[in-house]
Amino acid sequence: MTEHPTSHEGRQPLAARPQERTRPRQRDAAVAAAAAATAIPAPAKGPATAAPDPQAATRREGDRLRFVGAATRRIARGIDLDEIVLGLCRASVPTFSDAILVYLRDPLPVGDERPVNPFVLRLRRSDRLRLTDEETESLSETERLRLPALDPQADLMPAAELCEVRPGSALAEVLRGVRPVFGDSAAARVALPELLGADRTVPLGHRVVLAPLRGRRRVIGAAVFLRGAERPAFEANDLLVAAQLATHTALGIDKAVLYGREAYIADELQRTMLPDSLPQPTGVKLASRYLPAAETARVGGDWYDAIPLPGSRVALVVGDVMGHSMTSAAIMGQLRTTAQTLAGLDLPPQEVLHHLDEQAQRLGSDRMATCLYAVYDPVAHRITVANAGHPPPVLLHLGGRAEVLRVPPGAPIGVGGVDFEAVELDAPAGATLLLYTDGLVESRLRDVWTGIELLRERLAATARLTGPDHSPPLEALCDDVLDMLGPGDRDDDIALLAARFDGIAPSDVAYWFLDPDESAPGRARRLARRALGRWGLDDLSDSVELLISEVVTNAVRYAERPVTLRLLRTETLRCEVGDDSPQLPRQRRAKDMDENGRGLFLVNRLARRWGATRLSTGKVVWFEMPVRG
Repeated sequence: MTEHPTSHEGRQPLAARPQERTRPRQRDAAVAAAAAATAIPAPAKGPATAAPDPQAATRREGDRLRFVGAATRRIARGIDLDEIVLGLCRASVPTFSDAILVYLRDPLPVGDERPVNPFVLRLRRSDRLRLTDEETESLSETERLRLPALDPQADLMPAAELCEVRPGSALAEVLRGVRPVFGDSAAARVALPELLGADRTVPLGHRVVLAPLRGRRRVIGAAVFLRGAERPAFEANDLLVAAQLATHTALGIDKAVLYGREAYIADELQRTMLPDSLPQPTGVKLASRYLPAAETARVGGDWYDAIPLPGSRVALVVGDVMGHSMTSAAIMGQLRTTAQTLAGLDLPPQEVLHHLDEQAQRLGSDRMATCLYAVYDPVAHRITVANAGHPPPVLLHLGGRAEVLRVPPGAPIGVGGVDFEAVELDAPAGATLLLYTDGLVESRLRDVWTGIELLRERLAATARLTGPDHSPPLEALCDDVLDMLGPGDRDDDIALLAARFDGIAPSDVAYWFLDPDESAPGRARRLARRALGRWGLDDLSDSVELLISEVVTNAVRYAERPVTLRLLRTETLRCEVGDDSPQLPRQRRAKDMDENGRGLFLVNRLARRWGATRLSTGKVVWFEMPVRG
């Protein structure tokens, strides 16, 4: 069995709290305890003929009301479970009691859900007044005389950590009754040993109040208030005080549990809406950041994405749905899924935005969003950008010059009836493209264009630190950009996507057109063999020639126009075969007597990766081989 001595820094069985400065706190607690001993005294034990003092009774009731008001305010300040329980303990000890034990249901029910597990109470927190000789010496003689006589090394109420409340037991009846009871009542004398443990008893001469904690639907715990033998006993009106403390605590716990569940759902929703990790496409490096507007508004409509496209290209997307709610996050998820689907069709950027605009209108008349969609081609070293009312991207060149790209502004998604334009720009190797949402550059303190200029200057200053011949590291660059936000600048969510353009050198690319006839597979093998020889990859020649022959043979069977063959040498060797037939190949198991159907089986077994993508003009079948050394 584990005992829990209750102290202001005391043990916390389930929720460890940060260390607090105890000396000033304990001295204040000692003063409060001394004041409480006279503020809420017990009836005098004088002769029965002694007349009651009406003024003293009025003062006591006024003190009780002030204490309840201050205590409930302290409890209400808590926003999470631990803060609320701590508020109850700090408010109760030492003003109302010398020690307190707080038990909560394990697990705590959420909302209207009905618990299915046994009714188990777990000791969540204990608190007690504990004074050392050094601390009591700083008090005046009058204050020391008013202090309750507490042994700083003794446990006023050792208790078990877990307690199962059995149906029909005395403890169950007391908790079901909701009202606090004195510890010396008939019901509490049986219920307390069940709560504290079979071999745990209340020390002789100590007074106890047992208060059930009832939320909106059911009992969720219990609080045990304890006064030492030298402290005035609890009065009947103290039961009302305990009831107020228990009620406010239980309702606060109910709300904290609901808030925790909503925060968990919001975090999960936002996490699933955004990519878990960014892809690693050929010729470009990526980094990203996402920051919610505030801890109390964890979900919003900002999103970013990087989508690999055929031909080693990559689509870079950043968007912002208006609002900071679950609805905004849900709409963002639908638009992001739509953008991924449209990117898989390899549509031009302006067409992607057009279809996103139609999708937003189908979702509702007030569904508005901004979006920027860019496609980077590492072979051509070009980037095509289309914009729908979004802040323009910033391009940081290798020499340190930061340039705000001039892209057509466009109208936001959801307006309807608007044409979107695309612009094609140079994307030199070593340059970094930064896509962001307006939360990074716009706030109550500055307009969007002022913020964009500050961002451009910040990027240029960061590039100067790394020198003209080196690009700043992407992760450090993202962190440095976010560091430019000052107090009051976080009015909106922030999504940030950075892309470092490495490109693919022309010497690492081989490209041919093949007529769709029977000679195409043989010619493809010869061309591939020569290219691999130039690159010093002769050890891959046999495998690559076999796979190219199979893929080109399949393309020639259905193509009507010339077939394209492209080899890309990077960390891997990538082979792409394109034709004008939209029908995608599917791997199947060939029977023993079949003459066809084994090509993709060989590709699947020999290639490291392979796939097929439908284009607006046909399809591309590709595979990758590892480059040794």
